[in-house]
Amino acid sequence: MTDRTAVVLGGSLAGLLAARALTPFTDRVVVVERDVLPAGPQPRKGLPQARHVHHLWSGGARALEELLPGTVERLASAGVRRVPVTTDMVALSPRGWYRRWAESAFTLTGSRDLVDWVVRERVLADERIELVTGTEAVGLLGSDRAVTGVRLRALGTGAEHVRTAGLVVDATGRGSRMPDWLARFGLPAAEFREVDSGIAYASRMFRAPAETVRAGFPIVTLQASPRDGRPGRGGVLMPIEDGRWLVTLHGSRGGEPGSADDDFLRYAREELDHPVIADLLAGAEPLTGVSVTRTTANRRHFYERARAWPENLAVLGDALCALNPVYGHGMSVAAQGALAVRDVLRRRGWGTPGLARSLQRAVSRPARAAWELSTGADVFYPGATEHGPGLRDRLAHAYVDRLLYTATGNGRIARRVTDVTSLERGAEVLLTPGVLLGALVGPLRPQLTRPPLTTDELKAAGVL
Repeated sequence: MTDRTAVVLGGSLAGLLAARALTPFTDRVVVVERDVLPAGPQPRKGLPQARHVHHLWSGGARALEELLPGTVERLASAGVRRVPVTTDMVALSPRGWYRRWAESAFTLTGSRDLVDWVVRERVLADERIELVTGTEAVGLLGSDRAVTGVRLRALGTGAEHVRTAGLVVDATGRGSRMPDWLARFGLPAAEFREVDSGIAYASRMFRAPAETVRAGFPIVTLQASPRDGRPGRGGVLMPIEDGRWLVTLHGSRGGEPGSADDDFLRYAREELDHPVIADLLAGAEPLTGVSVTRTTANRRHFYERARAWPENLAVLGDALCALNPVYGHGMSVAAQGALAVRDVLRRRGWGTPGLARSLQRAVSRPARAAWELSTGADVFYPGATEHGPGLRDRLAHAYVDRLLYTATGNGRIARRVTDVTSLERGAEVLLTPGVLLGALVGPLRPQLTRPPLTTDELKAAGVL
């Protein structure tokens, strides 16, 4: 008899959404999480990256809504904002300021703790899902042909026990031990690649000026890019719930922001390509100290290419493809990956031969799209890879650079670029005849010489 229990390792966003995707096809889904999860939108030990800017691109938001109908509305009622792009985004690209064009995509902005909590509450309301906390997986059961469950250990007592399962999903994030577990079965290592820009993050929370909360305020982002051998430096000011601004500054090797509170504003003013974020923060009240992370490398396991893959096993989220968070794709890829799991099970059915291979190939598709976006830029940072960018990288980068330049003065091209960065559409839309012609012609309007903030927005922030 087929075991219709699934075990999902990891209780963060990727794991929770995977559990939701599995419930229509199982009798029981067990979610195993190392942390004891908070009862509200509070920080937790296993998610230190929550202190930095997060957002959910519309491609991910649509996947989330399909898996959990009504969640976008629930997020909005909790304080998460729906920000039309580029209408409510003030962005400096490496080729100049974007204009605030009519909406083509959107992003949802809120603290990571809030987003995870809303999703967790909705997923765990399903009685078919069991949450086991304070517990870690220490190995797989089964063989190189099929996984039959997991070995678990309680962190408090060290006691071990086993859980059998008809499907095991690894969503344990960057710390996944799947390569070691597969090696114990004698399976050859899957292809692995790392592209490390060396970017470090420094983030701080601020109380926003009251007028900006009442009137609404755009996201402000200065995109980093390595130029002329200099480190790339950038920053994001993101309005989130409860009248706060979450601000993340970032710089690559040799230009990293520091951890001292009194250096945060100096870096924003003196190190970035424009002082707009520092100008806006002059009227804001710091609520926290500075949090720093250097865990930003792009890391990709190409499990879908493995010569042999055991039945009843799938890997998704950061355990499959961890991305530089500067591009904001992690949560969206997790949602799209979970949706891919659901769609494969609808098509193939539970326990069918070759299901695990089909699942692994399906979840790799959204990961691949985001990987190419992230590494296509990061490979140009000094030291990002052993050999540096190749010819294909250089040709693609030259074309994307031309598109970014064109997008500063051509709304149609800007919308196509946004379609891709929001994970709404694949990169192939950038190769259509109309886009190629637009890139050849270049921008139709002159470049902006200052941030496209309105007079009312500047007054609300206390800048005017």
